[in-house]
Amino acid sequence: MAVTEPEAVMPQAVITDEMTASMTAKAGAVLRIDHSVNNELASRIAVTKFAGGIGDINPLWTDQDYACHSPYGAPLAPPSFIIGCFSGIQFGWPGLGSFHSQSHLTFERPVYWGDVVNATCVYEGFDGPSPSSFAGRTVTDKFRNTYVNQRGEQIATISWQVINFERGQALARRPGTSASAAGNGGASSGPVLPHPWTEDEVAEIEARVLAERPRGAEPRYWEDVRAGDALDLVTKGPIGMTDEIAFVAGGGTPIPRLKAHAAALHDYQTHPAWAFRDPVTSAREPIYSVHYNLQAARAMSVPFQYDVGFQRQCWQIHQLTHWAGDHAWIKEAQAQYRKFVYHSDVVELRGTVTGTRIDDDGDHVADIRTEAVNQRGEVVMPGQALVALPSRDGPPSPAARRARHPQAGDQQASHLP
Repeated sequence: MAVTEPEAVMPQAVITDEMTASMTAKAGAVLRIDHSVNNELASRIAVTKFAGGIGDINPLWTDQDYACHSPYGAPLAPPSFIIGCFSGIQFGWPGLGSFHSQSHLTFERPVYWGDVVNATCVYEGFDGPSPSSFAGRTVTDKFRNTYVNQRGEQIATISWQVINFERGQALARRPGTSASAAGNGGASSGPVLPHPWTEDEVAEIEARVLAERPRGAEPRYWEDVRAGDALDLVTKGPIGMTDEIAFVAGGGTPIPRLKAHAAALHDYQTHPAWAFRDPVTSAREPIYSVHYNLQAARAMSVPFQYDVGFQRQCWQIHQLTHWAGDHAWIKEAQAQYRKFVYHSDVVELRGTVTGTRIDDDGDHVADIRTEAVNQRGEVVMPGQALVALPSRDGPPSPAARRARHPQAGDQQASHLP
């Protein structure tokens, strides 16, 4: 006879007038975020761990000699590194579940090794309550993060949204899976989890990943780009627990920062909503562990562990920097996180140029439509991006125009090969 594992229980609440009034009063508040800051100094180790945590092999982030010969004149961090400094927090709506649903990032200047990144977060209010076929009613929170360096210069901003839902209603309507090695099978309304890859399929996926290379030092000139051009593909997966842990170790999105033993228990005693009791191990686990803990995922009304929204956005930016090359600059990236990317899934990052133009800043830019597609053919992350490219007849490359590292001096390596 099969043994049924006990299921974890998280607090369950419904949206009330008192809740909405309380959250309305908080709109515009500058939030306390110290407990959710993961990196402040862009040290060599911090940048290398973050790049490894998102699976980015670009030497611009990790090879000092290579980076010193780039238009930036010194080693720097991926644009998405700010996510590894501070991404988000658990805030308000006690007893509701939540999913990060979309983000819009703008990048103004690079983060070099040795830079300090200071973040702030403003709660901008919410939309709703709104009816939901998934979970009774939902409310959508809106936040804005701002990042500045040690010189007071703005590095980037992130506008992001979180959907909060009535967890009890979602659990009652939770779809099952048609099969699962983790023991959550039986129903037939969801995908097979974990995905049943064959040995040959996995070998082909890994060969494809190993063949992917960043464009690097060869400029991608604006004049050579046309509407309809496809971006170089970037593949992630099959997604496993270590992929999620590596993202956390690189600074990912523990909200709040992960701790152990007494340090964690003191936090959970003060903030009970931050954790739940795992019925299998009896350990206190953070709500964030939905990304690597099966019991947590089930308690959140999801049948299997799943990826992080900001992690997926980092993959989008990884593809953009791979395609654009060292002389380009990612100005904007936005995406919506649709459907779950479960452990065992494979995600292909795709993109198409929709047009080129000279923008109001004088940059020669490409407008790009992006999408992340899983092995079931589902678009799990539609998005858009704006990338500044070097021009044969224009000013110094977008990278050189933004290079301001003190060790590199004011004269940057702006000449293109």
